[in-house]
Amino acid sequence: MTLPTLLVLDADPPPRLGRLTGRVRIEHADEATLAEKLPSADVLLVWDFTSHAVRHAWPGAGPRPRWVHTASAGVDHLVCPELAASDTVVTNARGVFDEPIAEYVAALVLAMAKDLPRTLELQADRTWRHRESRRLRGTRATVVGSGPIGRAIAGTLKALGVTCAVVGREPRTGIHGPGDLDRLISRADWVIAAAPLTEATRGMFDARRFGVMQPSARFINVGRGQLVVEEALVQALSRRWIAGAALDVFEREPLTPDSPLWRLPGLIVSPHMSGDTVGWRDELAAQFVEFYERWAAGRTLPNVVDKQRGYVPGR
Repeated sequence: MTLPTLLVLDADPPPRLGRLTGRVRIEHADEATLAEKLPSADVLLVWDFTSHAVRHAWPGAGPRPRWVHTASAGVDHLVCPELAASDTVVTNARGVFDEPIAEYVAALVLAMAKDLPRTLELQADRTWRHRESRRLRGTRATVVGSGPIGRAIAGTLKALGVTCAVVGREPRTGIHGPGDLDRLISRADWVIAAAPLTEATRGMFDARRFGVMQPSARFINVGRGQLVVEEALVQALSRRWIAGAALDVFEREPLTPDSPLWRLPGLIVSPHMSGDTVGWRDELAAQFVEFYERWAAGRTLPNVVDKQRGYVPGR
C-alpha cells in the first residue's frame, strides 16, 4: 500500500506530527526546494506561515497537492490566482487564535485606558506623577472583522463594560455592513482592525478614515499590516488626529530598526505576537493532525477557505 505524501513547508521548531507515524510519508521543504517537491505531494502543510513561497512555487508544470493547510488564520500569504482557480482545498487554523488575540486586545485597551505605558516610563525615570485614568465601562468599540477573532474580541470587551459594534463584509443579525463603518468609527473610543486581508480591505485605514475618528480615539490592529496605510497613521498620531494606537502587525515584518513607528508618540509596537500563547504551536499541530485524520477517512474538512474571498465564510 502506497502511503500518501505530506509535504511540510518547514519553520523552526517543526510541527509535532507523531500521531501520523506510519500513516503518511512526510517530506520537508524550504523556500528553495518547495517548487520541485510540490508535484509529488498529496497534502501540503504550510507550517512557515510567514513565507510567501507557496505563491511563488505553485504556478508551474506538474500535479499539485489536493489539500493545503496553513497554520495561520490568514491565507493572503499563499493564495495566488493559479491556486485559487484549482480544485485544491485550502484550510486554515481558524479557532486556535480567537481567545488569545481577544485577551491581547483587552490588555491593550486596558493599558491605554489606564495609561500604563506612561506609568512604566515614569517609573524608569523615578518620577512620581499622579494622573487620572479612564474608566472602560460606557466606552464604545468598533471591531472591523466579523470572523471568530473579531467576535471573540467584541465578547471580551463587552465583559469589561465596553459597548461593541462589529463590522463585517455583509450586514446580518448582530453585524454591521461596510456602509456603517465611517459612522461607527466616528463615535468609537476604540477602533480595532481584525479583518482578513483582501482587495476590499487593503489600505482601508487611510488618512480619510483616521480623520473620521474622534481626537480621543485609540486604534488597534491585530489583523494584517496591509489593512493600514502606515504613513497615514504616522500623520494621524503626529498631528494628534487620534489619541493613540497599538500595532501588532505591519506592512513589512520584521519592523526595521529605522522605522519611524518605533518612536512615534502614543504608539505601542509588538512583534506579531497577539495570538501566540504558551503551547500555541502544539495546538496548531494537533489541529492539523485532527484535520488529516478526517481527510484520510474521506470526511469533510473543517475551516475550508473560500479562495476567491480569502477567508472561511459563514459564522
